[in-house]
Amino acid sequence: MAPTKGKVDANKPALIGITAPKDEDFPSWYQQVLTKGDMLEYYDVSGCYIMKPGSYSVWEKIQAWFDGKIKEMGVQNAYFPMFVSSRVLEKEKDHVEGFAPEVAWVTKAGSTDLEEPIAIRPTSETVMYPYYAKWIRSHRDLPLKLNQWNSVVRWEFKHPQPFLRTREFLWQEGHTAFLTREEAEEEVLEILDLYARIYEELLAVPVIKGHKTEKEKFAGGFFTTTTEGYIAATGRGIQGATSHCLGQNFSKMFGISVEDPKNDGEKINVWQNSWGLSTRVIGVMVMTHGDDKGLVMPPRVAQYQVVVIPCGITVKTTEEDKASIVDGVMKIEETLKMAGVRVVADTRDNYSPGWKFSDWELKGVPLRLEFGPMDFKKQQVVAARRATGQKDFLALADLAESIPKLLEEIQEEMYKKAKSSFDSHVIRVTKWEDFVPALNNKNLVQIPWCEVSDCEEKIKERSTRQDTGEEVDERAPSMGAKSLCIPFEQPEGIIPGETKCPACGRDAKVWCMFGRSY
Repeated sequence: MAPTKGKVDANKPALIGITAPKDEDFPSWYQQVLTKGDMLEYYDVSGCYIMKPGSYSVWEKIQAWFDGKIKEMGVQNAYFPMFVSSRVLEKEKDHVEGFAPEVAWVTKAGSTDLEEPIAIRPTSETVMYPYYAKWIRSHRDLPLKLNQWNSVVRWEFKHPQPFLRTREFLWQEGHTAFLTREEAEEEVLEILDLYARIYEELLAVPVIKGHKTEKEKFAGGFFTTTTEGYIAATGRGIQGATSHCLGQNFSKMFGISVEDPKNDGEKINVWQNSWGLSTRVIGVMVMTHGDDKGLVMPPRVAQYQVVVIPCGITVKTTEEDKASIVDGVMKIEETLKMAGVRVVADTRDNYSPGWKFSDWELKGVPLRLEFGPMDFKKQQVVAARRATGQKDFLALADLAESIPKLLEEIQEEMYKKAKSSFDSHVIRVTKWEDFVPALNNKNLVQIPWCEVSDCEEKIKERSTRQDTGEEVDERAPSMGAKSLCIPFEQPEGIIPGETKCPACGRDAKVWCMFGRSY
């Protein structure tokens, strides 16, 4: 899904508006929506991107919301260096093998070779845990709950995709330590619920919560929970955020142990979690809601929730009438600011109202207010919803109350639309011959599954388009299906000892969701 022609030429003038239809040329559409919608700028290092205020402000809102929630849970923010020695990184074998192909190394300082290569953190378990071993001396030091807001580097060699697969990205990573397994598992699920709420309540994006399979879990961890999303335009799943129970694996490797308060003289290793949410959320939001006019921003995270545009001013309009309209626009802006609405008045006089309409639609502002001579006389505004195009007439005197309500209505409508689309594309299949056709129809597929890893690998191999013999659209994805998650909400229908896995014929144990995935 990388841009078809690679880097964007910053010196070449771009056509205004989106020229690639979402359903026909999704890669080009996605690139245009982000750049023309003023969310992102391409950088001269491949796989790295500049987050402009339009996208960074979304991250700030997510950050503020989540930061408040985890602090209520007793989590504290800290910061650890971005460099990690090869000796420490390689201490946990399974963990480093999971990240090895993506680790970026510093080998020189100026023209001098370093005695020991230094890695730039791909994640911070091995950075932080030697110090957890130093700080945790007693069970009274538990729980230890730290989070950091930082960037990490994963030098992907696949096609970079803005927000989805980038070589440097922003995220938060929480790292916590507990005395007991029960405490650790409770927090894993509590954090996962917060991640799901970010998607559903802030971004209006539905997700499915579940466990990752053994094959797909976090390298070196005990188990991984996940939120999984769906991109309707491509029919592909996408991992939203993960919350991992690391068990005692890392605490054994790094010597993080305390005396057992119930058994004098005995040492026990602590139970640990790690959990992370990245700027990938912005890409998922854009892909879910954007249309052929550009971005469609959910009101709760939009940089600007409302734009106010003066209309109906012509060459025949007197200076007095023009001043009345512009003054009215500025008063509307002030009224909404006082009501807590993020609003901007577009009083630029070198652009027509029609051009401004298109410009702000491209940027996805949820609500446009139009104010002209007739509106001035009637003491009203015309409110146009970005998501649906619906227009309402609202009294000026009521804007402080009516606009916040309307924005909440827009937020709810966006979520319901996305949820309906997601639900209609999760298909349950019990026969293998139905599996690949369901995938090719842009669906995620739930099957009764045996939980055997080699079966999982064979499903991926057998569901690649070139291996199926199926006659399908040439534009359909050719990759095989991977396991996305074992949903927490399990459908009924599996009878132990009777229900078989459609892929291998073994006894089915759980419903597992598979799909082509980012």
